[in-house]
Amino acid sequence: EADPETQIVGEAGEGASAVREILTHRPDVVLLDIQMPAMNGFQVVEALGEDFVPHVIFVTAFDEHAVRAFEVRAVDYLLKPVDRERLTEALSRVRDARRAPTAEGHDGSGEEAVPLNRFLVRTRSRLHFVSVEDVDWIGAAGNYVELHVGPTIHLLRGTLSELETRLPGRRFARVHRSTIVNLDRIHELQPWSHGDLLIVLKDGTELKLSRRYKDRLEGVFGG
Repeated sequence: EADPETQIVGEAGEGASAVREILTHRPDVVLLDIQMPAMNGFQVVEALGEDFVPHVIFVTAFDEHAVRAFEVRAVDYLLKPVDRERLTEALSRVRDARRAPTAEGHDGSGEEAVPLNRFLVRTRSRLHFVSVEDVDWIGAAGNYVELHVGPTIHLLRGTLSELETRLPGRRFARVHRSTIVNLDRIHELQPWSHGDLLIVLKDGTELKLSRRYKDRLEGVFGG
């Protein structure tokens, strides 16, 4: 209520009524608890289906659900008691997401996927954020992806295709069916075989550039 750009259009005390309120009012953003009577917050998101998925900020007293929250593409994850400054930051992220273009060229409003600017990763027993610009490259690993950040590898559940639509296109490019690379990390391209090229990163890492994806880099390296 203190934010002049925000209007509260509905409230709900449990999951089923939350689904009804969301589908009735179709809000831009939902602040959603996780532990609720009858349905938890994740079940609420699932019940909305694919027809309408608003930007979601999870608000909860439990930090163990953070990884799953970002797996369902939550914009942010606030721990109770919520700090006013932290809430303001979360709402600002929603506004940025609505304004930012997606990989398909949409303006980020409505139901389009939220562009990524950071990853939530687990290191031992701690959760922390990794900015997308700090990632050197991303590799496929079955139902997971590997984030290569210097000598460190973080494993996240998801697919390269899902990530490709949410990463900033001016910074990242798909170079192989199993590889996405940070363009700022590329040092040079070398001839390989059968029309493929070898990408050499600034740290010496070598990645294969498939012929299928060569056009993704033509604009960057002048064809």
